[in-house]
Formats: sequence, C-alpha cells, structure tokens
Amino acid sequence: MSLEAKAVGHCEVAGAVPLSFRRSLCSFPSRVSFQSAVHPSTRRFQPLAVVKRSPKRLKYSAPRLTKEDGLLYVQVDQFGLDSWKLDPVVELLKGGAVGVIPTDTVYAIVCDLSSHSAIERLRRIKEIEPSKPLSIICRSFRDIDTYTTGFPRGNGQGLADIFRAVKHCLPGPYTFILTASKQLPKQCTRYGTATSKYASRKNVGVRIPDDPVCQAILEKLDGPLISTSVKSPKENEWILDPVIIADVYGPEGLDFVVDAGVRVADPSTVVDMTGNTPRIIRQGKGPKQPWMIAEDDDSALDE
Repeated sequence: MSLEAKAVGHCEVAGAVPLSFRRSLCSFPSRVSFQSAVHPSTRRFQPLAVVKRSPKRLKYSAPRLTKEDGLLYVQVDQFGLDSWKLDPVVELLKGGAVGVIPTDTVYAIVCDLSSHSAIERLRRIKEIEPSKPLSIICRSFRDIDTYTTGFPRGNGQGLADIFRAVKHCLPGPYTFILTASKQLPKQCTRYGTATSKYASRKNVGVRIPDDPVCQAILEKLDGPLISTSVKSPKENEWILDPVIIADVYGPEGLDFVVDAGVRVADPSTVVDMTGNTPRIIRQGKGPKQPWMIAEDDDSALDE
C-alpha cells in the first residue's frame, strides 16, 4: 500500500457517512460509552488508507496548537506482521510529533522522551497539569537502568532480590514506579517554559508493554517514549476505539494514530517500588504477585 495521499472516507456500508477526524465532539451522542469494546464489524467508520501528513504540522515552536491539517492514520496488523507501515510514524516521532499507539493494555498518547516541545504539547493535548507524573515506555531493562536507579536487589540480610521477580513480569501489563536517574532529561522531570515555575519529579513510572506493534515502534525509534493513557476528556473513562480517539483528539493537535484494533478496558497494574516493599497502588490487568502488597489507593501516576 502506497503511503502517498489517498482519500479516506469510503465506507464498506453503502450510504454511510464519510470518515472525518475533524468532527466536533458535540456530534457524538451524549451517552456514548467508551468502555464497551465494539466489534470491528459493527463500527460505523472503517478507515481504508493512510492520510499523508503535511510538514507544516512539525513546526512545534509556536505555543498554540495547529489544527489546520489532517493527521496520519495507520492501520496495522495487531501481531506486527506489517511493521513497515510504522516507518512514517517513527519519522514523525523523531521530528517532535505527538500521537497514539497501542500497548498491551489500553491505547497511549506518546512522544519522544528527548523532545521538550513534544512533552509540552502532550500535556496540553491531554490537559495534564504540570505536576502530574507521566510514564516511560521502554524497549528493555537497559532503558530502565539508564533512566532510573533500577529495581531493589537483595542485600544478603533477608531482603529478597525483587529484580529477579520483576523479570518474570516484564514485558507485561505492569507500570513500576522507580526513582529517576540523572540521565532522565530535564524536560521529563521539569515541565514548562523558562518563565514558568518548574515542577520537579524524583520518581518515574516505567513500562515494557508486551505488544508487538508497540515494541516495533520502540525498536525502530531506538529509544523510549513518554506516554499517558487515552481517556475521554469529559469522563474518566478509557477510549478504546482508535477511530474515536482520532475524532476526539485529532482536533486538539494530535499528529498520528496507529490503529491495531479495539482494546479492552483493562489498564496496567501500577506498583510503587520506591519504598521498602513493592506496593500496588492500582490493580489492573497484571495479577498481584506474592511479593507485592495491595493497597486501596488511587494512583497519582498518569499511565
């Protein structure tokens, strides 16, 4: 399939409304539920091609969001059999783009960890306050060792070697909160412009998703991504259909969406590793392990 400009909007069902990523939010029924996983055959819209992106949207130095051009929408096989389609997505990420990719849990809005302007735009698109921590999606334990101080290890005095246990959980549906290292770029620990009040962050959530499409993007990018899960801006609910994600966040300045099918409303399990004992602060898809302590506490981390 050519990645040149193609018309998107042809529907498989005669008489269906053409696909538009720029529809107003008010065009959605007031009672749309983002939690119900809709079977692909019942979805109203079916994107058939890749929309060519305009280079103008890569000029991110301006503080306002650009909404004039369309976004890049790429449909891929959920098992990563056509990963060549992800090459334009990787190039956009390297250029400072903000977009949506699948993980082994829900969809995530991501950007390059090294791009200050992209992180600022990600927060603005998702309306995340400066003090709210974000997660890092990593390729491997090497990335985790680079940007954090690592997992607790045995000390020979009864403290178990948690690292060995964690290796059985990753890749997988877990987010581990660790102490950030000095290698984590300043724009990840401090957010804003030179005139704003910086919000420092000593800890960071790390993930290694068990998803072939996500892993293919990370390998092609050759680095980790800043991420935040995709939720409805009006309701605290996951948005599971990438077509709806494109309609909701496209007008807010989103640059691309990678469609690997509808997800299930089951986020990652968040485990705080910064204390003496690993504590589950949000139970999700990842099952509780014997070495974890469960707590009824809402996570302050925006996965």
